[in-house]
Amino acid sequence: MAFLADVLSRVKPSATIVMTQKARELKASGVDVISLSVGEPDFDTPEHIKEAGIEAIRRNETRYPPVSGIVPLREAISKKFKRENGLDYKPSQTIVGTGGKHILYNALLATLNPGDEVVIPRPYWVSYPEMVGLCGGTPVFAETRMEEGFKLQAAELERVLTPKTKWLILNSPSNPSGAAYSRTEMKALTDVLMRYPDVHVLTDDIYEHLTYGDFEFVTPAQVEPGLYDRTLTMNGVSKGYAMTGWRIGYAGGPEKLIKAMDFVQGQQTSGAATVAQWAAVAALDGPQDHLARFRAAFQARRDLVVSMLNQANGLTCPTPEGAFYVYPSCAGLIGRRTEGGKVIETDEDFVTELLMAEGVAAVHGSAFGLGPNLRISYATSDAVLEEACRRIQRFCGSLR
Repeated sequence: MAFLADVLSRVKPSATIVMTQKARELKASGVDVISLSVGEPDFDTPEHIKEAGIEAIRRNETRYPPVSGIVPLREAISKKFKRENGLDYKPSQTIVGTGGKHILYNALLATLNPGDEVVIPRPYWVSYPEMVGLCGGTPVFAETRMEEGFKLQAAELERVLTPKTKWLILNSPSNPSGAAYSRTEMKALTDVLMRYPDVHVLTDDIYEHLTYGDFEFVTPAQVEPGLYDRTLTMNGVSKGYAMTGWRIGYAGGPEKLIKAMDFVQGQQTSGAATVAQWAAVAALDGPQDHLARFRAAFQARRDLVVSMLNQANGLTCPTPEGAFYVYPSCAGLIGRRTEGGKVIETDEDFVTELLMAEGVAAVHGSAFGLGPNLRISYATSDAVLEEACRRIQRFCGSLR
């Protein structure tokens, strides 16, 4: 009798975590490595949020919280959805989890039966299909094209929907591409969904506050109120508030689904860390002026990286609307040889040889379901990004 569960054989390790760990190991051995593989803001958590966490400790807010979250945080979430997204979720329609990933996993665990299909546009965050598989569902991939900004088109969505489809997972702005849907683009998708009343929408809005220029963020239930009762709107404080290690995600949705997620979470982890929840209250209810500073810095970095990568021989890098990633194509370099004679046959070969030759860690696009591309995070300083891009240009120029 096998000791480990069969389901583990159907799940792949996170490529982003693997590459980040490889970069750490090389760095620890003395190699000069620049890691552009991790999706984490390099900014510190704003001071008023840190102080709220410290004050919570001093008030002895250190006991078990309610499974779905402390009341002040659920109220703050409800106000946030109304203020920023025009969505009316009562506190009882909200739930707090240990990060956005936890929220997504619990929603899938609470709803999927064997044979249920979940539509996931490519490229996708590496964890979506693995979570669907772990929860007993079947991931179904919808195709996107670089020429269309890596955005799901209405005709493609209609093509992949079947009577078995239970969820569409929609991430805007996207990890890994940075693509974000305008109101018009989102309306084209919601118009399709209105014709399929049994399909639910799981939105991952974690990068909501990181959009650039005049782009206006929208979320599906905001664009199409008819989807309100079958949408779970997920968000969190990790990216826009630089609170990755605080581990707080949240969602608003139909009360029946929220209760089911509460039931699952009650037998799984119970409530998220109480101190972190009080800090999240300060994040959502407190000053938001840091967001403009974050956005300005990230936009400048995006423009720098896009410009320098497009000057690299063989790379083509679109300009994304949001998040802090670019997703350039290395198709022009497939078939080339390194100075050591290694043939670049895949995007995974490209990022592996780039790391070995120049000490720059990126993640291959095939891990996100669409290659030959690579994901580069620009959540680091201008100086580091300039040096990394110079190394990438040098590596691309060395291929023959």
